[in-house]
Amino acid sequence: AASLHFLMGLGGMASFGHAAFFGIGAYGAALALTALQWPIAACLLAAPLAAGLAGIFAGWLCVRLSGVYLAMLSLAVAQIAWATSFQWVEVTGGDNGILGVWPPPPFASRSGFLLLTLVLTAAALASLRIAAFSPFGYALRAARDAPRRAEASGIHVRATQWAAFAIAAAFAGVAGGLYALAKGSVFPTYLAISKSVDALIMVLLGGIGSLTGPIIGAFAFGGLEAELMASAPFWRAILGVVILALVIVAPSGITGVLGRQIGKRQKSAASA
Repeated sequence: AASLHFLMGLGGMASFGHAAFFGIGAYGAALALTALQWPIAACLLAAPLAAGLAGIFAGWLCVRLSGVYLAMLSLAVAQIAWATSFQWVEVTGGDNGILGVWPPPPFASRSGFLLLTLVLTAAALASLRIAAFSPFGYALRAARDAPRRAEASGIHVRATQWAAFAIAAAFAGVAGGLYALAKGSVFPTYLAISKSVDALIMVLLGGIGSLTGPIIGAFAFGGLEAELMASAPFWRAILGVVILALVIVAPSGITGVLGRQIGKRQKSAASA
């Protein structure tokens, strides 16, 4: 979700197929571990590398368009990746997937893998934040808000957006690699449209205008999903209605609502 926010919030590029990079990262880590017998560090590097390379190709296609056309092209690219994962049985295992993707010691234990996940997640989020407030991040915002003016000031808009696509894909690959090791298996469903929709909901739910939005949105979405799964038979329909209501009532997301509440309290405290 954080990598999708980097693409949508900073770059203004809506991607409907971001889960493809998540799944490619998962397959990259799984194949490196099971087929190539690489050490865990190399496997975790293979995940963003594979996803980043896919992002370079997808970005080269997608940044030529904008708006809904870019979104639909990203969806088409993701569908190609999903179909490939089903049909390239010799590499991906097809429907059967890749099994036995377990991390070796000292990360085989739950506590060891949890620590690894926390460290890598924190490093990834910190890296995205640094990139967002770097000259590249401001160039990406300029390309989003005023592309012609950005070009006139010397910013290569298409190259900047292309780089952002590759960066977002690579960080989605990191998440995919960790997810594969946590589950111990990889299947084509990791690249499915439903996964992309989940990530999109997390971004919109948390708020697209804040860097903390996708993090808060991910926790909120996960909490809602877990609560409804345990208590309602038609939980997906109910979850959709709840999310739709939240987006309509608070279009700026949870962070937008919290920001307004904090602003009101600060104003009332200052006037008092």
